[in-house]
Amino acid sequence: MDDKKPEEKKGLFKKLKEATDDREEQLAILSTFVRLGILVWSGGILTLAYIKLPPALGIPEQKLDPTFIASVFTGVLATFGVQTAKKNGNGATGGAAITKDQMERLIEKAAQTAPHQTIRIEQAPMVIQPGEPPVKPTI
Repeated sequence: MDDKKPEEKKGLFKKLKEATDDREEQLAILSTFVRLGILVWSGGILTLAYIKLPPALGIPEQKLDPTFIASVFTGVLATFGVQTAKKNGNGATGGAAITKDQMERLIEKAAQTAPHQTIRIEQAPMVIQPGEPPVKPTI
């Protein structure tokens, strides 16, 4: 008689365990899959925030602020070594790096062309709105 047992179906974790013996390597592979899942999820949500789905699908349009999802997306990209801001030759990040002298000249020119006044309020909350002045009762 044949005493062969039917071969057991292997799940993802069992295949991962058999493929690598080192526990740290298994965790590294698992964390990569988790990060990829989060990347795909956040990329999908971000895409849905900017496209309009056809009405035939019956999915209502969602109004959401994609700021948090975008930060999750860029954070996960950073774990893979992808950076969204490139460094200039002098080590500064961003599009246009300017010196202190250039900034001071820009501020001076802006003050000459569009003079303004800055009001600093250190007590909150305060509401400034147009309206009729209050009438004080006379005694």
